[in-house]
Amino acid sequence: MKDIRVSQPDMPPLDEFLPYLEKIWARRWLTNNGEFHQEFEQAIADYLDVPHVSLVTNGTLALLLAIQALEIKGEVITTPYSFVATPHSLLWNGIEPVFADISAETFSLDVKCVEQAITARTSAILAVHCYGFPSDIDGLRSLSERHGLPLIYDAAHCFGQRTRGQSLLSFGDVSVLSFHATKVFHTFEGGAIISSTPEMKQRVDYLRNFGFAGEIEIVDKGINAKMNEMQAAYGLLQLKYVDRAISHRAQMDALYRESLADVSAVALPSIAALDRHNHSYFPVLIENGRDELYRALKDSGVLCRRYFYPLLSNLDMYRGLASAARDKLPVANRMAEQVLCLPMHAELTASDVQRVVSIIKKELV
Repeated sequence: MKDIRVSQPDMPPLDEFLPYLEKIWARRWLTNNGEFHQEFEQAIADYLDVPHVSLVTNGTLALLLAIQALEIKGEVITTPYSFVATPHSLLWNGIEPVFADISAETFSLDVKCVEQAITARTSAILAVHCYGFPSDIDGLRSLSERHGLPLIYDAAHCFGQRTRGQSLLSFGDVSVLSFHATKVFHTFEGGAIISSTPEMKQRVDYLRNFGFAGEIEIVDKGINAKMNEMQAAYGLLQLKYVDRAISHRAQMDALYRESLADVSAVALPSIAALDRHNHSYFPVLIENGRDELYRALKDSGVLCRRYFYPLLSNLDMYRGLASAARDKLPVANRMAEQVLCLPMHAELTASDVQRVVSIIKKELV
């Protein structure tokens, strides 16, 4: 039997990509704000319903540039329950991550824990919309305004997500997206920064291109984070298919929920807070026997992932931080020991889902 991967890139028909390549070959313009880059940047802004988009090479560079654009120093409060790029982006900017515990309902920062962690050295809050579930938007906004702290959202999982009638990317000072191959929308590698003001977008645009403001004028200490024409062209083609992919994922999500409804050992997070969900991931909570189930699925060719495990605060490079102490992060540690992300991608079939569910029921029921 074939392996069932936790994630698999959705790819458009190859013959439809060839005309884009022919145009790139004819133009001989491979990077530096080419025609496809300009077209894709506007198309992404329109699709996501956000005003200020800056395309970049990948989501990690998006985080690095967002932090640079806001001129953040000192300490930043963030979550230990995320992919490692989140705190790494702080270290690369010479900033000390300060971990705060998360909410079991949102998988994101617990506002009360964030407030308790604020000190005179705190310069910003870096939150994550984990699995695309909305953070405590109101609570974090109120806290950031009350303390005068910039609010950055790592929204790598949030392509097309909507809540309260607007894009989930429209909250905070800056949100960042990843277009990595594992995401619901991808450009092989890639990412974007969504700025709340035109001034912030201009700063980001300078930073992603070495700080150039003209042919010979350099206004900032930028780096090379530009998206190339190949990625942008691929992104334009992907936009034609992404709604179909999300619709299929939604069907598989519903089938999982229906099939697992009678399995008391499996808890399913709610998606009710979203007007539109992209179904990037299908996390479940296994209170007892998560790792044994993970191994049983793997032995049967079902390649799940324990996103996010190990908890970042338990990694060697972070465990020495005072904020990484296990007793300060009880919910995050519990989630890291219980969550299992089941396969979810645009090529997943109903029979794949039933195969996964049958193994779960055999192991847990």
